[in-house]
Amino acid sequence: MGQKLYFDNYTAAGDILVIAICFVIGILVATSYNTRTKTFKLFLNMIIYLGLAALSDMILHDYYAHMAGGSYTPIYVIRVIYHAMLFSLFLVYVVYLVVILNLDRRDVVPIMSVATGVYAIIILTDIILTVSGKGFRIGDDGTASYGPNVFMAGYIAFVSLIVFVILKYRDKLYRKSVLGLFGTMAVSFFILYNQGRHGQAAFTVATFLFPVLAIMYLLHSNPYNVETGTISASALKDAVRYHYEKKLEFYFMSMYLPDFHAEAKELPEEIKAEIRRFPSAHFRKSVLFEISNGHLLLMVPKKGNPRCEESIRKILEAFEVDYEKYRFDYKIVMGKSIDDISRRNEYLSLIRNIMRHMPVNTLHEITDEDVKAFDRSEDILVQLEDIYRKEDLNDERVLVYCQPVLNIKTGKYDTAEALMRLKLPELGMIFPDQFIPLAEDMGFIHVLTKIILHKTCDAVKDLLAEGYEVKRISVNATMSDLRDEAFAKELSDIIEESYIPNSKIAIEVTESQSDRDFNDLKEMIDKLKGIGIKFYLDDFGTGYSNMERIMNLPFDIIKFDRSLVIASQSDKRSEEIVGKLAGMFAELHYSVLYEGVEDEEDEKRCINMHASYLQGYKYSKPIPIEDLKNFFSKSAVSQ
Repeated sequence: MGQKLYFDNYTAAGDILVIAICFVIGILVATSYNTRTKTFKLFLNMIIYLGLAALSDMILHDYYAHMAGGSYTPIYVIRVIYHAMLFSLFLVYVVYLVVILNLDRRDVVPIMSVATGVYAIIILTDIILTVSGKGFRIGDDGTASYGPNVFMAGYIAFVSLIVFVILKYRDKLYRKSVLGLFGTMAVSFFILYNQGRHGQAAFTVATFLFPVLAIMYLLHSNPYNVETGTISASALKDAVRYHYEKKLEFYFMSMYLPDFHAEAKELPEEIKAEIRRFPSAHFRKSVLFEISNGHLLLMVPKKGNPRCEESIRKILEAFEVDYEKYRFDYKIVMGKSIDDISRRNEYLSLIRNIMRHMPVNTLHEITDEDVKAFDRSEDILVQLEDIYRKEDLNDERVLVYCQPVLNIKTGKYDTAEALMRLKLPELGMIFPDQFIPLAEDMGFIHVLTKIILHKTCDAVKDLLAEGYEVKRISVNATMSDLRDEAFAKELSDIIEESYIPNSKIAIEVTESQSDRDFNDLKEMIDKLKGIGIKFYLDDFGTGYSNMERIMNLPFDIIKFDRSLVIASQSDKRSEEIVGKLAGMFAELHYSVLYEGVEDEEDEKRCINMHASYLQGYKYSKPIPIEDLKNFFSKSAVSQ
């Protein structure tokens, strides 16, 4: 039975809205930062299919409204195109899911086979039924007859497949993302259902829009910080990947302000204004990334910026003016894109490796030597990760070196400081400044501390067994070690397994500015001193020293840094200041150890400045712990 064509209940409002939203999305894509990933390109395809579907739906209804008899073929063709656009959108949606889920080929093949099969069957069936007159057709009087509802069958089939894929692989998606996708689908069903109840057809395309908007918001939103014009660091790797794949060169400049990073302070408004202004004023298509608080990275494509280096110099000149005004510490690293680093997508790691060794308030331009040093650091990092993973306390790659310490009271070498070295395959001997910062940054340091403690305890056991006098050997520990509640028991167990007295091991720590670190340190010192472990305050006289905190921490030995030894030789006044400081500690029953003693003049001056112990190259450079036999004396009983 025929019925008046459903076009009579159609209004163009829904399709106009969809087309408008597609244009708005296009404007936002053109004016905001978006990395050209495969998923983003698929998303753009969805927007194109949406716009074409809405446009074809409007043309279809407009053609019918102005049709005055004759051939209905254009309506049939446009209607098939309209359905093809909507089901093409469904097909791309499935492809999108497969890509973001990163499925194995054995999972991808059946999903895509079903999706393309449904797509082909629906489109071909729609065409065949229309051509044969068994499907949708218009009579001579303008009424329409409907055969099987192919569109709804295809709609249900695709939605069922999408829901199945999301549910089956939901563990690969963030839970709230799944809820967001299902929530927008529910809204689409609600609108489609109510539209059908009221004989409407105006919002069919709009129901396809909502899940696409969910994808845009959940997976492709990377908004600018409106105060600085920066975007989050998560987009940097995509940006580098895009430039590398397109063989596009770029410049970059990284600025790190440690004061703002450490204290999570906001940048002054004047600095924010400069950050907003300079990139857009001097570069085309530049992007500013906020790596972390106080760390910014500017990426400038070489193409379209022929005077890039000159513009960077202007930025640096302006920065120098601001530095004179605000006096905040900084580190700046800059350079051109490096093909191998782009391929590996490791600019942040390269920059951090360089900054790790940079003094504050300096600028560094990346060289080939920096890349070689970084590659070496990466090789070291691979070994450190393996050491951490295996947690073998006898790992042969970790060596214990020691620097003997002269006991002024006895005139003997009966203490020493244990120092760590790595001996790695193909890399050879690695010194602490090359691997300790890496180990601390990556969280591997605690395992290294346990290994050095274990090997030191075993060496002390051997020295004692051979009759050598060993008062104690100190081992350096980091604040991360001391924050670990298990550290006290781990240390106690390691010493106990070596069958040596607890008093033969001491722990060296460096003072921290943090209140939390102070409390953790005090608690750990109290706990370990209870079992006979002595504590050294390392590097006294460098950086920040809070006398009140030092007095409230039960240290046994204060190690005066080499810088104080050097300062004391500059003039008599400086010597008196260092000497009185050491004398104050001595009166309070601390022992004072001077490190960095290099000659007889240093030795004599330090002894006059209340030294209890002396350490430095005058006596010995760091040696393998086994060679302490050449310095330590045997007890009278053993002889």
